[in-house]
Amino acid sequence: MTALRGGWLGHTVSMHTAQAPVQLNIDLGELEAEPEALYAAAHLANVACGGHAGTRASMRRAIALCQQWDCALGAHPAFPDREHFGRRHVRLPMEVLEHSLREQLQSLKSLADEAGVPLRACKAHGALYHAADDNEALARLFCGLSLEILGPELVILGPEQGLLQESAEALGLAFWVEGFADRGRLRQCDGRWALIPRSEEGALLEDARAVQAQVQELLAEGRCQTLCVHGDSPQALAIAQAVRQSLDAWNAGLCA
Repeated sequence: MTALRGGWLGHTVSMHTAQAPVQLNIDLGELEAEPEALYAAAHLANVACGGHAGTRASMRRAIALCQQWDCALGAHPAFPDREHFGRRHVRLPMEVLEHSLREQLQSLKSLADEAGVPLRACKAHGALYHAADDNEALARLFCGLSLEILGPELVILGPEQGLLQESAEALGLAFWVEGFADRGRLRQCDGRWALIPRSEEGALLEDARAVQAQVQELLAEGRCQTLCVHGDSPQALAIAQAVRQSLDAWNAGLCA
């Protein structure tokens, strides 16, 4: 098993078994007062690239912090909806959405290229994440643009056994099943897990014990290759550091 920058594991290694190390990804580049230490905790930073949040200045800062803390860089495009932070499904003509996503990915890619930092992953944000996993045309658009702009040496992050996974793998892209350390979840009738809507009680896990309990459940299930912490939550740093500590212990146990 070959380790790349910051412990990021190359997708040439099979990540579809319970014995594979689990990576921490954090959604970043969204807030002005974002703690730098979040980049030290993350294996992968999903950087907002202008849709729901992010400017060229914030993208440059995030790229520099990825370099500083040996954190892999990923793209985090969204519906163009800053007013609602990308968490509302925006109904746009497909060509309009394609233009926006292309612009977001190209913006981050150009700055990453300037800094000599490879883009390792791509993960849709918020409402786009769920919409693309439920809509074949959106899933194909998202994965196709990711491949075209970011290249084939890329990992797509998303839910298990959905249209994003199907579209990514159809294009020959690696796909990592993602679990959420800081979001409440419910099992659906088809056996898949769904996040509790943010408007409902239990949607956000901010208590350290609740987060740690969910992390242990996710690890025991052995279905995820990566766990997410949202960098915009008030307790993000404490949660991220606790999750990283749990993952380091878990991964060390796999190698023992």
